[in-house]
Amino acid sequence: MPGTEPEPRTDPAPRTTSPDTRDAAHGGAGSGAAGRAAARPAAGPPAAPKLGRRALLTGGAFGAGLGAVLGAGGALGAGAARSSAEPPAPGAAAAAETEASLGPGGELPGFGGEALPCHGAHQAGVTTVPAAHVHYAAYHLLPGTDAAALRRMFRVLTGDIEGLTSGEAPLADPEPELAARPARLTVTVGVGPELVDRAGAARPKWLGPLPGFARDRLSGDFDGGDLLLAIEADDPLPISHAARMLDRDLASFAEPLWRQRGFRRARGAEDDGTTMRNLMGQLDGTVNPAPADPGFTGLVWLGRDAGWLAGGSAFVLRRIRMELDTWDRVDRPGREQTIGRRLSDGAPLTAPDGVGERTPADFAAKDERGLSVIPMAAHIRRAHSEDPSERIFRRAANYDEGHEAGLLFGCYQRDPLAQFVPIQRRLDEADLLNEWVTHVGSAVFAILPGFRAGHMLGASLFA
Repeated sequence: MPGTEPEPRTDPAPRTTSPDTRDAAHGGAGSGAAGRAAARPAAGPPAAPKLGRRALLTGGAFGAGLGAVLGAGGALGAGAARSSAEPPAPGAAAAAETEASLGPGGELPGFGGEALPCHGAHQAGVTTVPAAHVHYAAYHLLPGTDAAALRRMFRVLTGDIEGLTSGEAPLADPEPELAARPARLTVTVGVGPELVDRAGAARPKWLGPLPGFARDRLSGDFDGGDLLLAIEADDPLPISHAARMLDRDLASFAEPLWRQRGFRRARGAEDDGTTMRNLMGQLDGTVNPAPADPGFTGLVWLGRDAGWLAGGSAFVLRRIRMELDTWDRVDRPGREQTIGRRLSDGAPLTAPDGVGERTPADFAAKDERGLSVIPMAAHIRRAHSEDPSERIFRRAANYDEGHEAGLLFGCYQRDPLAQFVPIQRRLDEADLLNEWVTHVGSAVFAILPGFRAGHMLGASLFA
């Protein structure tokens, strides 16, 4: 939900490395897709106390909002950092990160033939331009999956991730044609506390269930997990195929725990960098650190002191159900006061017309009656923090399953207990938006460091 800085976006990366902060030293030729990656041509860019709404709106209550959790996201506004000559076509930023698929037909027109390199210092799918579709799959390890079995599992996963993301298809793929046009497919792998324990690695203090929040209504249907696959692409077909292939890989080691599917605007539907809208109609994610920001690494990527997790990150996934039927009954002024931003352009209520969503909010501004222009429990006020270390890098998607709709709120950081939890505690206390949103799923995973061609994903777990 609303905020003030650029959304996940990176500059074009070298063609032979992963788009997520590549390591130039990561070379080494493997076999199959990994061994031929360097030769592929580049694709050019084409229950808590219930607070009264009246008191909250007029400043009679003070608390914290779901803002940085629902509202700490960001986007480069349409038209930002563009050439004064000819603006690039929508989708050019995504294309700039890619290579041509190694599969048959990879050179044919259309973004289906675009492949994102999976090798680098960090896994792909974290800071790469968000894809139109995402599929989260969590697994529970089988009782007999010990450290030796985990090594075998990661070897199999590594080879198939390389084949699927490159478009070449894994060796045992019975339908390689379905992998040939990956449409920027990424597979980002995370691990839970049980897997770390079985591998014999040191478990970070933050890796486990989050502290309880009074307004959570967790069902257990979308909570926790020992292994996470976050699969993204601009086309749902390669996602479906990759999910089935990887599920088959894991059958001897783990069993499915839960699945969640999300979506954003279709690729090319709007200008690059446009802040996504959630199903409530709000610009969702204006305030978000950008990968190019000087402090980004210190917020998101774990350093050498993290041991086997150096180059990885901590990932929080919250399933947030929206009560859209009752939200639809709220008039436009009421919606804007709830959030603290205009629905039309995402600008704070204190901003003059025409200045845009990235204008800083003036939380001290009063109206002619002496009341706060941005209500004391407005979403963006409750999300706001003066602590620069209390930030997260969000990567959200909408979901709609007919009987339920909402937001899959994902965020990356070094330490959820120090970065995410303080934000969510404020949000849990008093946010006007709490009347229309409910957290029904929660999981935390350690996102593995990236890997080089010819090496195994997750190797550091066993070092």
